[in-house]
Amino acid sequence: MIDKLGRPSEASARGRFKRGPQPVFWIIAAALVVIAVELIRRPPAAGQVSLATPAFAQAVTSGGARGIFAFSGQLSKSTYGVYMVDLDAMTTWVYEYLPQKGCLRLAAARTWRYDRYLENHNLCDLPPDVVEQMIEEQRRYRLESSEGETP
Repeated sequence: MIDKLGRPSEASARGRFKRGPQPVFWIIAAALVVIAVELIRRPPAAGQVSLATPAFAQAVTSGGARGIFAFSGQLSKSTYGVYMVDLDAMTTWVYEYLPQKGCLRLAAARTWRYDRYLENHNLCDLPPDVVEQMIEEQRRYRLESSEGETP
């Protein structure tokens, strides 16, 4: 139906859109399928990544990972910070983010050079030099024990 101005009426326009999909939609769908198949089938050019190429993690050197690693984390219910680990110097430290000031504050730092030799120990506020003394005493005790047992 045509109205007074020569435009199709609303009823005829609604009926026209109720028909099935237009051929242009089939053409677009077919083109997308062809593109997808071609992307998967064709080998990647130099510097490009293919969908068929597996992703691998960064290779670890034969001597183990070295350097300083940093990662963010939650320190308490409402505070966040940055944890840092230096594998070469055997130290770890934590910066706390202070949103009021917009800066980082050193919250904690410690060396674990001697901690790794502790066997059964669990105590807060233990400085590294005390741990070193404990390890030396532990080694001396073991050395004396083994000398006494040897015939």
